[in-house]
Amino acid sequence: MNDLLTAAEYAAIAKMMSFPENAFINGSFRPATSGKTFETVNPATGEVLAKVAACDAADVDFAVAKAKEAFDDGRWHLQSPADRKAVLLGFAKLLEQNRHELAVLESLDSGKPIRECQTVDVPDTIHTIRWHAELIDKIYDNTAPVGSNALTLVVREPIGVVGCVLPWNFPLLMLAWKIGPALAAGCSVIVKPAEQTSLTTLRVAELAHEAGVPAGVFNVVTGSGKDVGEPIGLHNDVAMVSFTGSTATGRKFLRYAADSNLKRVVLECGGKNPAVVLDDAEDLDLVAEQVVNGAFWNMGENCSATSRLIVHESIKEELLERVGAYMREWKMGDPLDPENRVGALVSIAHFEKVKSYLDQANAEELSVMYGGETDKGIFVEPTVVADVGRDSRLFQEEIFGPILSVTTFNSLSEAISLANDTPYGLAASVYTGSLRKAIKLSRDIRAGTVTVNCFGEGDATTPFGGYKESGFGGRDKSIFAHDQYTELKTIWIDVSDRSVDETVR
Repeated sequence: MNDLLTAAEYAAIAKMMSFPENAFINGSFRPATSGKTFETVNPATGEVLAKVAACDAADVDFAVAKAKEAFDDGRWHLQSPADRKAVLLGFAKLLEQNRHELAVLESLDSGKPIRECQTVDVPDTIHTIRWHAELIDKIYDNTAPVGSNALTLVVREPIGVVGCVLPWNFPLLMLAWKIGPALAAGCSVIVKPAEQTSLTTLRVAELAHEAGVPAGVFNVVTGSGKDVGEPIGLHNDVAMVSFTGSTATGRKFLRYAADSNLKRVVLECGGKNPAVVLDDAEDLDLVAEQVVNGAFWNMGENCSATSRLIVHESIKEELLERVGAYMREWKMGDPLDPENRVGALVSIAHFEKVKSYLDQANAEELSVMYGGETDKGIFVEPTVVADVGRDSRLFQEEIFGPILSVTTFNSLSEAISLANDTPYGLAASVYTGSLRKAIKLSRDIRAGTVTVNCFGEGDATTPFGGYKESGFGGRDKSIFAHDQYTELKTIWIDVSDRSVDETVR
């Protein structure tokens, strides 16, 4: 499935493409009740791709009503596990058949390099849907050890209508991380894509319906956070919200839950992720390659991006020299050219935010070792800034762009202190030749995922989420994700001799 085409072939697909524009509710596309639209733009060119339905609370109410109707009549969750599994596997097959279209649509709408869309985002999206589909008939309920006078069942039931609120950095993959377990559990979903990147979500909803997901079970309501996200968060018929995005917005969903029906809220928020490199790291070329990939993959627009390199003072210069060598492989340019690994940032507003950190580095007179330049109004070169202190904004704040800050240490305790010295705790990487030190760092760094001698997020089998201000309430991915889309119910059946005797009499 990782079959890259040529730049010319991708350009031809883009030229022939038509773009979905309306919300997808109850099995069909429909405009916003108000008739309003907003423009979605190709960030690499500034070209308007489509005018998308600008929905509001009225559309959310309609979508939730249809989703609740679908849930209440059981058209999805009362199907046998085998039947729901077959539908989702068919859905994954349709995604695979349309993989090139989806990759181009994702690249055009987000500025992401087509190479990443085609080799990472789309295949992982398909795999995620398949993985959760296969899990449907493999999660067993339980009995409790209550003795011989009762039979107690502990069963999972789908939680109901779920709001899935997506970020703009991985539109397809974050969609799959949420709808995979939600649909597998039998829930109905209302998806709010980021307004910058709505197109692939709309197309995926259409394919899901084509595959046999019933009307009302998978709905997409497009629009702004204020007009769509907030009404979802406050809606009394939404039983749960799964949100990925900024910590500031995540806090709002906790308030919405408190102000409405105490709905369950699962948050996957920001990160300021360290790569800690000890002086006994065995292969600095490998370290450099992994750090560069972690820092600049998806232009650093990644909550688990390696944004802080915390390196032992004695190997700093040697490692940075090798980092610079690997950075030469990261060409920046047209996202639809598979030779390019760095595309455009998602919007002018986000570009200005990222650029402010380059300005901050200059204001602090920090050493810009590599990069530091911008191009064409929305492209930022992969950048390495050295000698960053722990009080600097570059050390503490989530940049969400291709800027790697470098800080040195001289002792293991100092490295751990630096790694933990931010409000975040999403991911971390450790590079060392010592198993003992690897285990100590992995346990002492407060992050939801710690990788050793590599950068990554695990795979579909491993939970993903964070400590501290990086997460709340649950995890994406893995079997554990299913728990948050279900309610646990205890069924207690009296089978004592007393009850039998009374029945006979």
